Amino acid sequence: MTSPATYLLVFILSTLLLVVLFYPKRGIYWRLKNSFKNDTKILIEDILKKLYHAENEGNSLNTNDIISSTNIRQIRILESIAEMEAKELISFKNGYIKLTDNGMDYALRIIRVHRLWEKYLSEKTGFDKKDWHGIAEHMEHKLDTNQTKELALNLGNPRFDPHGDPIPTEFGEVETIHGKPMPAFKEGTIGRIQHIEDEPEIIYQQILAEDLHIGSRVHIVENNDKRIVFHSEGEEFILAPIVANNITILELLKEEISEENIFRLSNLKENEHAKIIGISNECRGEMRRRLLDLGFVKNTKIKIDLISPMSNPKSYLVRDTSIAIRNEQAKYILIEKVNEYANSNK
Repeated sequence: MTSPATYLLVFILSTLLLVVLFYPKRGIYWRLKNSFKNDTKILIEDILKKLYHAENEGNSLNTNDIISSTNIRQIRILESIAEMEAKELISFKNGYIKLTDNGMDYALRIIRVHRLWEKYLSEKTGFDKKDWHGIAEHMEHKLDTNQTKELALNLGNPRFDPHGDPIPTEFGEVETIHGKPMPAFKEGTIGRIQHIEDEPEIIYQQILAEDLHIGSRVHIVENNDKRIVFHSEGEEFILAPIVANNITILELLKEEISEENIFRLSNLKENEHAKIIGISNECRGEMRRRLLDLGFVKNTKIKIDLISPMSNPKSYLVRDTSIAIRNEQAKYILIEKVNEYANSNK
């Protein structure tokens, strides 16, 4: 015969189990339900972004295109697409999915958050640029309208992200990227890098490995089906056309082309003299402030003072002061080599 104490213990344990499972907003059931709801929200927002980018490039996607581009189960994608249609975020035309006005507005809000986060990571943190996109992909689903507005204000309402992509305004206005992909230009073209596409990641990583920067001037010397060769900041670069296609160039007008020979400070050799042209736009945040505080400012004359046994770091004579920096920092300082070195620095 079961004792009353046993009944009481079973009752207490059952009650605790029910509390753990179904406690309002905190129980396991509600957490799983909210998690599924959040996962569905994220999937819908990712699909909206995918549709926006496709339409922006003049392409159309159907349901199979969406399914084949992700690792998500087919049934979940179909359910999400059905929910998007029910909410009038998308419509179907000739088998293809089109964003409605509401869907376009929603997609632009997500893209705005993503690009603001990349700008924040580049300006305010020490995260490496190869990590910006992945972090922003996660954070773009987290901020509401007020938090997004606060982030934009904190950054000074920037117009472009660190890759050169326009940041949509809170009203959904998007600036046009001027220029064309690098392979579209003929040999001899001199231009400036306006935009570097960060997708697909495998191509973006190749561009990062080359240390190519937004705002850098390029001179295309060879362009064919196999490779594109160009000079930039005293270095030669060789890219496959499929990689170069992710780099947007704005051709410079004749009156914009100067005779300056711009190099990276990391290319300066012993006994060569130079003056600082400026600091690359790619150098941001704390590193930029530190270099300026050390005296690496425009028109300052500079030369190598000492070289370490491994050639990194090097010590540069700046305003009669020997300052040691690593090549990883020196590559952001742009110089023009000069024939004579004045005894007194500006």
